[in-house]
Amino acid sequence: MSAYSDTFCQLDALLTQERAYWQFMPFACHEYPWQHSMPGLSDWLDSLSDLDVASLLEDTAALIDELAVFLPALPEMHQLADILALPLVSEVSPHLPRGLDVGIPGRKWQQVLAFNAVLPSHKLPWLEWCAGKGYLGRVLAACHNTRVTSLEWQQSLTQDGQLAANQLGLPMTFVQADAFAPESASVIRPDQHAVALHACGDLHVSLLERVVAKRTAAVSVSPCCYHLIRHDAYQPLSAPATKSELSLSKHDLRMPLQETVTAGQRVKQQRFVEVSYRLGFDALQKHLTNNDAYLPVPNVQKALLKHGFADFCRWAAEQKGLQLPQEMDYSYWQRLGEVRFRKVERMELVRQAFRRPLEMWLVFDRALFMEEAGYQVLVGTFCDKPTTPRNILIHAQLEK
Repeated sequence: MSAYSDTFCQLDALLTQERAYWQFMPFACHEYPWQHSMPGLSDWLDSLSDLDVASLLEDTAALIDELAVFLPALPEMHQLADILALPLVSEVSPHLPRGLDVGIPGRKWQQVLAFNAVLPSHKLPWLEWCAGKGYLGRVLAACHNTRVTSLEWQQSLTQDGQLAANQLGLPMTFVQADAFAPESASVIRPDQHAVALHACGDLHVSLLERVVAKRTAAVSVSPCCYHLIRHDAYQPLSAPATKSELSLSKHDLRMPLQETVTAGQRVKQQRFVEVSYRLGFDALQKHLTNNDAYLPVPNVQKALLKHGFADFCRWAAEQKGLQLPQEMDYSYWQRLGEVRFRKVERMELVRQAFRRPLEMWLVFDRALFMEEAGYQVLVGTFCDKPTTPRNILIHAQLEK
């Protein structure tokens, strides 16, 4: 029996059982999906002040306690999704050459140091996947005095990274290649320790698949952006996930990334403006077209939001080929959008309680895939959530 199989199956059963409370699109809902099946939950949500909602969004433990009255399976789900911090293998802040952190944002630097501190030392050359400018590779090369191959798609980043490595005298070689292209597999070898810190979606999945194909000695990844996939829906990796009743859309896969742990007041206010504008425009377009279907609008430049709701509506209408009347009470639709925002926030509050369990479902799927391929796997956190909400690390070592 796999080390993570039983936990995955229990989590899968509970997520499937409770999917009416997380697997829906709040933007497309006029009322709570459970309005009639669970009226008590609806009444409780409506009784919350905006301050209550904001507080609970930032305190998952309190949120679980409150929701457990209506959804008693939640505490068990979070117990199953709870993982330990990985043991430190080296110092979190080791003595490093001067200038190693030049150009690296503070929070990213802390993430890199924390990631490095829990990596087992196999005394193997490193492969840094989706390396960017090689921030992680710099620390690996300096701390372990071992050669690093850094694969990155953007040529400008590989050039900047190689220049910095040369100036610092680090044994790093940058390779400019598409991680999905067949030729990128040539940089993966059996005698390596492959690493990926926050490689998005299919990028880190492709690394795991290629590591398995090449029988690479070890791989350590911190998954991110699960929704950035090439298929329309999630493609399970392991045998238990393949048997699951869950079918995950890209919308579902965005859930783990919607936590507000690191969001400041400015970001929250900007989100309120954008989401309420989108919801107000959606209500307006439904009125004009007499069509009750939600109409998604493309990403908008944040600067446009400063011009006000009316300008946003004109821009959105142009994007979707809609003709707006000359005379329009935009303030009415803006207020309606703000009312809908409050309802959407309360739906998201319930979905918030399922984010970590869903993320761990995805993480355990990856862990099981590696175990099925003959790897010994360890899953844990490498830093606290304020440093990054995406703080999970999967380490897999080929069993001998």
